Order: sequence, then C-alpha cells, then structure tokens
Amino acid sequence: MKVGLALSGGGARGFAHIGVLKVLVESGVPIDVIAGTSAGSIVGGAYAAGMSLDEIAAMAAKIGWTNMTRPSLSPLGALSNAPMGAFLARELPVARFEELNIRFAAVAFELESSREVVFKDEGDLVLAICASCAVPGVFAPVKGPTGALLVDGGITTPLPVNVTREMGADVVIAVDILSSGNAYSRSPKTAAGMMLRSAMAVVRQLAKEQHELADVVIEPKIAHIRPDQIKKRDELLRLGEEAAREKLPEIKALISRA
Repeated sequence: MKVGLALSGGGARGFAHIGVLKVLVESGVPIDVIAGTSAGSIVGGAYAAGMSLDEIAAMAAKIGWTNMTRPSLSPLGALSNAPMGAFLARELPVARFEELNIRFAAVAFELESSREVVFKDEGDLVLAICASCAVPGVFAPVKGPTGALLVDGGITTPLPVNVTREMGADVVIAVDILSSGNAYSRSPKTAAGMMLRSAMAVVRQLAKEQHELADVVIEPKIAHIRPDQIKKRDELLRLGEEAAREKLPEIKALISRA
C-alpha cells in the first residue's frame, strides 16, 4: 500500500502545508508519493528532497517578496520568479528529480498546447517548481525544457489528487488551502478586483472537484488570511497543524484498514 500526499496551491497560505506535514510525520503516517501545485510544489519538493521539518520551517522563515521576486522585463508578467529559482537552488539539497528520496511531481500548465504538464521522475527540480508557481499575469511564464511557456498548474489542477493517484497512491491525503475561501469585508470596487475574485472562485471550485478523488481532505481554517500575507507565516503553520490533528484519527483508521 502506498500513501500519497496532494498539496494545493495558495500563495503564502502554503505555509500551512508545513504544519500539516509536521503532524503527519511526527505521527508516523507514511508518505510514499507527493504531488504539489504552486506553493504545494515548494513544500512537497523540499520534503521529497530529504529536508527535515525543521529545515523546511527554517527555509520558510527566509521567504519574503524581495528574495522571491523582482520586476520582470517580459511583457507577459509584472514580476519574475527567477529569484525564487536562485533561492531554491541554494536551499534544496538536490537539484534533480532523479536524486529525490520520495517520488514527487510538480504540476504546471503549458500555454501553447493548453495542457497540464506533470514534472516527475527526471529533470530539473527547481525549474519545475518555478513553473508550477508562475501565476499568470503576475509572474512571467517559465520556459520549459522544450522551449514551451509554462505557468502555474492551478489553471487546471490546483489540488493534484488525480496526479497523486496516477503516481500509484492507494490512499490519498489531500491538503486544500484554497477551498476555505476568503473573508471579504466589502465588495470589490474595481474591475481588477472583480476579475481576481472571480478567478479565485473558479480555482476554488476546481480544487473542490478533486475532493471526491481523495480519501481524506484536510482544509485548514484560513479564510481570513490572503494568499499574499507572508507575514502570517506562524499563524498559518499553527492552523495547518490544528487541521491535521483533527483528521489524524480518520487517517490512521484508513491506513490500518488498508
């Protein structure tokens, strides 16, 4: 029996993934395969690369807008996540999929062919994670190994339960940091605000559609935290831990039956 972990995208909310992972690991829940989209690809890739939870938390503490982004020279995005690539290259203990301790996949989206792209088993780990995190319009697309332009996998697969299943997982634990939504104090006042909220509603719905493919879904209670609030790191870690502990009896019962 293989246990798989599917980690959704969600920007700074991805810190909650670390809290969930901490509880699972400390409770002895086996993790045989991991698939991650966007922020989930960073945390999942780090753990698959052999980093301890303390090392991942220490890496997370270094993350800020200034060392993860810079203005883009491309007309296709306001920002570049090239600094993110340099940061991950320094922090991750391995550079390629072939060197990972746990089988891992990062999900991106290819613009020209309009298809999901799943990086796994071989190739450049940092490039795959950067592509998976390239939110369209915000970040310039990342050029893939074939020269194709790649963006955030959340366009089609914000919660990659399907990918985790395809990688051979018999039991899938999904961590959804999108579907809790956002707590808004007022209606949007601009066209950009309307577009952003509408896009997030679509992404959340896509994530929810993956729930039925998972055996257990963990949803941290983070509706009050926006995906850009990096300074909420500690709170997100705590809320991730709390959500995982609530589901732990269900997870252990499921694994014991399997």
